[in-house]
Amino acid sequence: MKLFSIKKEALDPISPNPFKLEKDIQSLIENNVTQLFDLQFVKSELKVQNFRFDTLCFDPESKSFVIIEYKKGSSYSVIDQGYTYLSLLLNNKSDFILEYNEVTGQKLRRDEVDWKYSKIIFISPKFSTYQRNSVNFKNVPFELWEVTRFKNNILGLNQLSTDSEVDINATFDQSDSKTALSQVSKEVIKIDENYHLNKAKNRPEWVIELYYELKRRILDLGDSVEVKFKKQTIGFKDRRWFADLIIYNKGVVIMINMKKGSLEDLKNLAEDVSEKGHWGNGDYKITLNSDKNFEYVLHLIYQSYLNQKD
Repeated sequence: MKLFSIKKEALDPISPNPFKLEKDIQSLIENNVTQLFDLQFVKSELKVQNFRFDTLCFDPESKSFVIIEYKKGSSYSVIDQGYTYLSLLLNNKSDFILEYNEVTGQKLRRDEVDWKYSKIIFISPKFSTYQRNSVNFKNVPFELWEVTRFKNNILGLNQLSTDSEVDINATFDQSDSKTALSQVSKEVIKIDENYHLNKAKNRPEWVIELYYELKRRILDLGDSVEVKFKKQTIGFKDRRWFADLIIYNKGVVIMINMKKGSLEDLKNLAEDVSEKGHWGNGDYKITLNSDKNFEYVLHLIYQSYLNQKD
């Protein structure tokens, strides 16, 4: 991506300001990990057996541990390191819980952690074609993020996506249960769009079409709107989370993330869930079981989008 600043209709290139050390990337990410990834920072440079994890975090939403690794070179194997580290996590669960409790002062129990949602985030200025292709499977529990620092204190962070429908379990001998890949594949689930689409059993095709159209229209609200596939919901965020979607067999539920009394709903479609247990960050719930009120619901979502930018 080329970046320019505009000065009297003239374009002035913004030059990259490359990181000199992996530690520079690590320090910047760790100090801002909540804003960037909605994670709780636990510890830097955690040693487990003969390995050292760059950053250990905890995801409060999925109740799982997340390991972040930083790289400046492209000679290492993402697949080998990722599955080795996840295997170490799964085989040393008590060590990670102990570390979390000692650092945070909280009392996290083993049965409170959802180990199947564990994952690795790799962050690098650039990934090679080989590294990208090595994780190009639909269910690899890794995320690749490229980070670029520019002059004028501008930072770019871009997640590399995969469009593969190939199951990584089909690439190895599943009878060999001793390999890290085999163990992790049996215990860890990747939270992505397919995860949410497959949660609703026997869903009709119109529900999927309704969801895709909702997602497209929400992302069109602004260039900086992003989608995140969370454990329970599909969340949409600009500065803050402003809406969440949940796919069911009979339709799509929309959580409007505004406080009770702040949504202008002339048709009274939104249910007040402020006194009920619910997923999402707001007090309003709408169930769409057709496209009858589609545009009106988008208007309500747009209110939440504008509200989170104030």
